[in-house]
Amino acid sequence: MVKIAGIDVGNDSVKVVVDGSERPVIIPSIVSPGYDRHVLQEEDSPLKALDVRVYSPKLKRNNQRYFVGLLAMEDQDNSELEETDNKATSDQSLVVALTALAYAALSGKTYPAAGTGIEEAEYIIGTGLPVRTYVAFHQAFEERLTGEHEVTFLSTPELRGRTVRIKIRRTIVSVEGAAALFHLATNESLQVKNEELHKGVIGVCEIGALTTDFPVVKRMNIDNQFSTGEQFGLATYLDSIIRDIEDQYGYRFPSRTKLIGRIRNREFVIQRVGEGQADIRPIVDMYFNRAAQKLVDLIRKRWKKYPDIECFYVLGGGAAALKSYLMDAAGSMRLRFEDNSEILNVQGYLKLAQNKAGQQPEPNPA
Repeated sequence: MVKIAGIDVGNDSVKVVVDGSERPVIIPSIVSPGYDRHVLQEEDSPLKALDVRVYSPKLKRNNQRYFVGLLAMEDQDNSELEETDNKATSDQSLVVALTALAYAALSGKTYPAAGTGIEEAEYIIGTGLPVRTYVAFHQAFEERLTGEHEVTFLSTPELRGRTVRIKIRRTIVSVEGAAALFHLATNESLQVKNEELHKGVIGVCEIGALTTDFPVVKRMNIDNQFSTGEQFGLATYLDSIIRDIEDQYGYRFPSRTKLIGRIRNREFVIQRVGEGQADIRPIVDMYFNRAAQKLVDLIRKRWKKYPDIECFYVLGGGAAALKSYLMDAAGSMRLRFEDNSEILNVQGYLKLAQNKAGQQPEPNPA
């Protein structure tokens, strides 16, 4: 049976939501070279130990072993995406995306014992690209994802020895930010639930790790002239925070994901070597205030250039992290925020795929 799924191949994390599922699968976009692990105690969740071998004709280095997501987060040889990377052509993005789709195919099922064969998962998927790369790369991204791939789980608890053959029958690529707005404007049956968003001229600031998109959506159509994007995101500021903390306190965060997890949980006190502690909040505040001011200035410029915009939504994972800083920087300029901002795009991709596939969504399980 072909399942419809939305997949947000983000530079900070990959998110997958399958038609009928209750919540998305979220995996940090980090990989490191895999090897035979010395496991003293097995992890209590498969997501904490994604150890995979990935086969795909679209990979430059095929059939390689990787630690993915949380397992790679603290590995000294891990790799996070940089500003020079393009998710439409990146091997790392594809490895994490295929791992997420394979995990989504197995999650929620009774995990079979090793050696019972290959599980096949057929998908129609919706996904997206930033404004500035969409025109040049959406066809290449579609072709890269569409086709057959295989993911084998190695030392992953509960999934050890399972292989998933992923058959992506069709890929629908849309624009980041605009997909989130489509989700906000429609209900689960794809009917209009917000007339203001559906019929209005809406500005969007979608803050990612490496890009920030400013699509303008007019009556649910993207404005070609005024939609734009910037090749910077929250990662630039996170890297600076990591560097300053190491310079001042000798404490090294192994990844942006580790740092953002601390910030999200408001755990600003770090343990120094010995019994000393340090508060990193002033460093975080300094860089996040700078990021917020730059973003507010860009929003103001976009709004002045196109004064017909009725309201501006600030969305994405960066919006969740910077919300209080952005509100302070905006002053009297009102910006709109949404709860669970980081998963709005993937929910929009799912709906767009459902719409294109001409299928109604399956009911959520009780």
